[in-house]
Formats: sequence, C-alpha cells, structure tokens
Amino acid sequence: MGLYSRQLALDLPAGQSAFLWGPRKVGKSTLLAERFPRSARFDLLDTRRLIRYLREPWVFTEQVMALPEEQRRLPIVVDEVQKAPALLDEVHRLIETEGLGFVLCGSSARKLKRGGANLLGGRAWRFELHPLSWRELPEFDLLRALDRGLVPSHYDSSAHRRALGGYVTDYLKEEVFDEGLTRNAAAFSRFFDALNFSHGEVLNFSSLARDCGVDSKTVRAYFQILEDTLLGLMVEPFARRRSRAIITGAPKFYLFDVGVAGHVCGRRVEQSRGEDFGRALEHFILMELLAFRSYSETDFPIRYWRTKSGLEVDFVAGARGQVAIEVKGARVRGEDFKGMLAYTGEHRPDASILVCAEPAARRIGTIDVLPWQDFLERLWKGAVI
Repeated sequence: MGLYSRQLALDLPAGQSAFLWGPRKVGKSTLLAERFPRSARFDLLDTRRLIRYLREPWVFTEQVMALPEEQRRLPIVVDEVQKAPALLDEVHRLIETEGLGFVLCGSSARKLKRGGANLLGGRAWRFELHPLSWRELPEFDLLRALDRGLVPSHYDSSAHRRALGGYVTDYLKEEVFDEGLTRNAAAFSRFFDALNFSHGEVLNFSSLARDCGVDSKTVRAYFQILEDTLLGLMVEPFARRRSRAIITGAPKFYLFDVGVAGHVCGRRVEQSRGEDFGRALEHFILMELLAFRSYSETDFPIRYWRTKSGLEVDFVAGARGQVAIEVKGARVRGEDFKGMLAYTGEHRPDASILVCAEPAARRIGTIDVLPWQDFLERLWKGAVI
C-alpha cells in the first residue's frame, strides 16, 4: 500500500470529525495509519475489545479520556464502527463536551441506519475511499487491472483468482449474513449468482425475481443491501424530458470493483479484445469517474441514456447531461457512433467522447475519439467535467 499515493484528501481542521466509508480491503486502515500516524486507534475487529464495548459502551469514553492530552488533540480513529453502534452516542458526547475529533471508519452504514444509530447530525464530514485508480498507480497495467481488479491486495496478488473468490465469499458472509441484513440466505445467494447475467445491463426486476424464487420487491431490497454495504451502485437513466422513445425507469447495476465483477460474472480478461475486454473496460471507466467525482468533491450525477430501439450512450455526466461518454473495447467502427450521434442531436452536450483502446486520438465531427489513457489524463486534470 505504501507504493500508492492515494488521492483522497483527509485534511481535517482541529476538532473536526469524519466518517470514512469504503468496501473491505480498499485500504482505509492503511490510509488512516499513514495520515494520522500519532493518533490513538480503537479497532473493533479486535473481538475482545468489541464484546466489551457492546456490553459497556461507556468504557470507550473512559479509555479515550485516559489518553495523554497530546493524543486527545489529534483525531481519534475508530475502525469498523458499524460493529458497535452504541459507541456513536459516546463519540457524540465527547465531541460536544470535550471538543474532541474522531475519524470513524467502516464498510457499511446500513446497520447503523437500520438500528437508528446516532450518525452525529452533521458533526462529521463524510469521505469515501474507492479501489485504486489509474492516477494512484505509478506503472498502470490495464489488462492486470481489468482481470484482477483494483482492490490493492488483489491487484498485487499472484493468486488473485483465489483471493477474489475468498473475498466474495467472506464479504457475503460477514457483511450480509452475519450482520443479519437478510433472513433468506439461500435466495440472496441465488440473487448474487444471477448478477452474472445482469451486471452492467438494464435491470429487469421481474425476471431476476423469477430466477431467485422471490418477488420483485425483495430483489429491489437485495440491490439496496449491495448499495448500502458499498458493494455496488445503480446508474439511473438520463431523460431531460419524458419521451416514449427513451428508457426512463430501469437502472443499471455495477459492482464496486471490476475484478470482483469479473469473478461474479465468470470472465477472464487476458487480451485487449473481445466482449469481456469491452465490458471490463466500460466498468473500469465508470470506476474512474466515480473516484474522480468523490476525490475532487464535484458531485456530478452519472447516468446512462438508451432509447427503446437500442441506441445507447454508456455514461452521461452532469446535471444537464453535458458530457456524453461511450466506451468501446474493440476497434471503433462507424456503427459505434450511432448512439452518440442520436444523443448529440437531441441534447447538444458540451462534450461527446468515445473512449477506446486505439493508439491515437482523433475527432469525428463533434465526437472526440480518445485512447483510454488520454481520456484519464483529461479526467484527472478536470478537463472532462
């Protein structure tokens, strides 16, 4: 992890608290150790410590107040805070009465929200850590990233397939089943398997429900669990005005990491061509958009656009849909411009970009055809949106 210069700024004024959320193993604990090396740290993965706090949460306050004064002036780190929701009342009291600052780290706020936990009422800023980005890797290897994913330990691993399999199994067990987020483990497991056919596609909740043996409402709840546990996100359709020709109701779903998605979907990306390469490249570009949006604190919406006749633009960025982005893994052909041309004709975006694996940039009418490297250079310089 020390090889990576993470782009997330965690500059906190004295006494300011923060939540740091992110999926397991993206590097939250390592980042906090690097940014706050002299801070006191309370790790709730320590079972003995966790059990004591669950029984007697006030012990946490006693231990904080027993810290040397110079440590109490620094942000106090609490790792895996969702495991002991009652600690947030103690944190709240220490913020109010002692003026202390905390960094509260976790992989899911769902358990806190469901239990009515104290989320500190705006007293803590929210940050999110993503998997590694292109900007954070000194010698970026695209095929390695698409095949292994960008969870640091997976990207670095020589046994990445075994690591990915263990990650999916353990995450499901620890985050979903052990935390009691769903009572029907068998149905949820079938649902997760069904993502193989629906990942990155326009969702058909009724079809998924039939495959899982549950109703559509339950399937929607399962997707919400994946979003709340930071395992994935919905990309909603873009429509500036309602039209019978445009899909407006059905979102797409993407898992948080291209490697995890590859494991779930049973794909391997070993060469820069083919359908699997194209799907993985599309997912990777979305990951970069999400990381840039989060770390630059620009908070622009990311949606997709599709007509009922099948014309599509992969990603539409900005509140007005002002940047259209299409991703193609194969060599670009004339038919690849159809969706972009239709969108451009209807919405007149500020920029239309086709991201691809070609070696050189070119311009076709109002559309910039960019190698993925050129696109990422522009994105991280703030020159895309």
